[in-house]
Amino acid sequence: MCKSGSVVLAVVLSALTASAQPLPKVQLRPVFTSLALNRPIWMCQPPDGSGRIFFVEQHGRIVIVPKGGDGSTSTEYFNIESRRPLVDNEEGLLSMAFHPGYKTNGLFYVYYNQQAGGNKPRRSVISEFKVSATNPDQADLASERILFEVPQPYGNHKGGELGFGPDGYLYLGLGDGGLGNDPNNNGQNTAVFLGKFLRIDVNTRSMSGTGRDRKELPYGIPKDNPYVNEPDMWGNVGTKKEIYALGMRNPWRWSWDSKTGDLWAGDVGQDLWEEVDLIVKGGNYGWCVREAFHHFKPGPPGAQYLDPVIEYPHRPQDLAQAKFPKHDIGMCVIGGYVYRGKKFPSLEGIYIYGDNVVGTIYGLRYADGKVTDYGTMLKQPKNIDSFAQDEQGELYILSFAADPQVPVNEGHVFAIESADGK
Repeated sequence: MCKSGSVVLAVVLSALTASAQPLPKVQLRPVFTSLALNRPIWMCQPPDGSGRIFFVEQHGRIVIVPKGGDGSTSTEYFNIESRRPLVDNEEGLLSMAFHPGYKTNGLFYVYYNQQAGGNKPRRSVISEFKVSATNPDQADLASERILFEVPQPYGNHKGGELGFGPDGYLYLGLGDGGLGNDPNNNGQNTAVFLGKFLRIDVNTRSMSGTGRDRKELPYGIPKDNPYVNEPDMWGNVGTKKEIYALGMRNPWRWSWDSKTGDLWAGDVGQDLWEEVDLIVKGGNYGWCVREAFHHFKPGPPGAQYLDPVIEYPHRPQDLAQAKFPKHDIGMCVIGGYVYRGKKFPSLEGIYIYGDNVVGTIYGLRYADGKVTDYGTMLKQPKNIDSFAQDEQGELYILSFAADPQVPVNEGHVFAIESADGK
């Protein structure tokens, strides 16, 4: 049934008024203050109605806080610390994702790193696990099913977030493999996973390769992936059919807008520029030919690159040539979320993101394919290592001290709130 003309007009005027308002300021409130966390890197909730909150620690542990808890009561759910996933600073157990059917099938997925050993190189591991058949607060480590492993040439730029999209497929954002300047040009190479967003179907199986090299994969490849019809070559060294988008340097934290389905990502820059992107199927975001809007090094002729939604520089002197000159500077973008919670209507529809090094929280409004407003929402000194969102759409930041001399349990969680409470 259509709304009456007066109702439609009221809705339109309300939307225009909201978009015309300056960005509100936010503040941070400590939460889970009784929980001792060691390098908290991810926070999520299972789709099982339990309300439990899971915290991922970079050293290889996952702990559960019960619904309504302050952290004084917690349970260890998962522990692979003995595998030493964290050696270099950007490695570790970096995220987890619950299967949409977790309530009945108990399946979840993790991304972690492993050093070279035996006949295997340094690598990232994407695995499926299952919850214990007898204890809902305990993972069954013996249930591990490795989906795939990605060789890693260096110790940095791991990306590492996993998430199920609105389409039910599992997405993974991978960095370019590290060092600096993408020495192997992985960002533009469709024969490797590095520097890409990948999309797979954990509920099916696909075949890969040709002739004697043909084999069944431990996952399916969605039929509408952008490179799915590219031919395989002997040894399966052709274009990777798992690729959803390419040209990423180090996508560190990305999220779907729960209202629109848009996929937002913060892509960490090299020496001069940080960027936020809207990720679309088949999109090429330019790295390592471009850094944000700016030329970086020569690339393949004829390639078409998608512009960032927004960029910001590392140096104040570069603001004059920036596309968004009133944006504050920073050093390492951390992708956030579009606020869709209920507690703070003034934050509705704002994409909230931040910077790891300087601790600033930024925001932007986006409509009809362009940024309509942007700015700083909070300046504060704490590192921002990840944003998080709960089932109600409320937002958080995870923070821990960058100094390795600081005690290991110096991890904190803060709720993001409107500064005026509205």
